[in-house]
Amino acid sequence: MALPNLSSMPPCAEEGLTFQENAILKATYYSMHTPGLLFADDSGLEVGSLGGAPGVHSARYAGSDEANNRLLLERMHGIDHRAARFVCVIALADRGSLVKTFRGDVEGQILHEPRGSKGFGYDPLFFYPPFGRSFGEISAEQKMEVSHRGRALRLMLEYPISGLL
Repeated sequence: MALPNLSSMPPCAEEGLTFQENAILKATYYSMHTPGLLFADDSGLEVGSLGGAPGVHSARYAGSDEANNRLLLERMHGIDHRAARFVCVIALADRGSLVKTFRGDVEGQILHEPRGSKGFGYDPLFFYPPFGRSFGEISAEQKMEVSHRGRALRLMLEYPISGLL
């Protein structure tokens, strides 16, 4: 269920230095506005050769998906080591208090040019070796099975929350 009146609330400032810090900020902030458990995530792309960039700035690296991808390719020009990972941290909170965080990662490589039109963000540039394709070339169902967000979400769903309800 979506958070009631979300569109009328001031957005939570994502001022954390890590995905975990931002996820906790969002979950604890928004959970103060609803009874019961609430989860929020922060996720993005980390490229080793770029010192972990774009990292927590993934969504606003250059302003739009297309510009983000273009900037990433520019910064990767001439770099042979193209290892990267998508990271997702989900924070579960209850009325302003953190309950637990869950982290999911998926390892891959940055391609030299986009492949595929599915997904969003960096998906067309993220090559996933076990599939031999980019995330932009696979279905949403395939991606959810192996993605950082899917992994973090499964960990959260396995967490025993019966005592928290």
